[in-house]
Amino acid sequence: MRFRLTLEYDGGAYAGWQLQPGQETLQGRIEAALAQLFTQPVRIYAAGRTDAGVHARGQVIALEAPREIAPVELQRALNALLPCTIAVRDAAHVSAAFDPRRDARARIYEYHVLNRATRSAFDYRYACLVRTPLDLDAMNQAAAQFIGEHDFAAYRALGSEEKTTIRRIARSEWQALSAERLVYTVEGTAFLRHMVRTMVALMIEVGVGRRAAECVTEILASRDRNRAPATAPPQGLFLVAVRY
Repeated sequence: MRFRLTLEYDGGAYAGWQLQPGQETLQGRIEAALAQLFTQPVRIYAAGRTDAGVHARGQVIALEAPREIAPVELQRALNALLPCTIAVRDAAHVSAAFDPRRDARARIYEYHVLNRATRSAFDYRYACLVRTPLDLDAMNQAAAQFIGEHDFAAYRALGSEEKTTIRRIARSEWQALSAERLVYTVEGTAFLRHMVRTMVALMIEVGVGRRAAECVTEILASRDRNRAPATAPPQGLFLVAVRY
């Protein structure tokens, strides 16, 4: 019996999604709860692997339950066994062929920026602090250049082994949620490792006036990771939704 679960989690306390020896990971914590529930190992498969410190409001996973259980009972039981940093938002039966990664048509991420002179006692876990005033119009000029199909080799993590670095972006825009809170929303078919955080880091440099907005296209064309800045911190990034 195959299930699809939608999860939200605070990634700040975990060494990323994927199992790692001797590390507390999200996959490890969820599989431990499933093993406790079913008294045997249960492997889970995710729509994407988030890095250490990255959060989710709409991560999707699949699992094969070793015995019959109603979706609402599975959701209730897991939420009772999981720590407060992980929550199951929804559970449903799916066909045996469902693959949360390969069947996904789009993934949506948000990156949150706190733009003010002083740090926050509350938002430090969920937003990147930028003390210099940001030019939202310039950042949106830069963001628009990511839309479409491009080679994102210059924006991926060094050492990544993806077969292709071509990705398609359908949405890329900044919005001001308040006078000091900005959010970047990006939607694409799939993303390379560190791709969104590197894109954000470059747009922040545009926003503070260190680079011109046109540099986005120039760096895309170069395919040179050294032309792009270091990745933005992980705590501002959220996997918001996966579309099928």
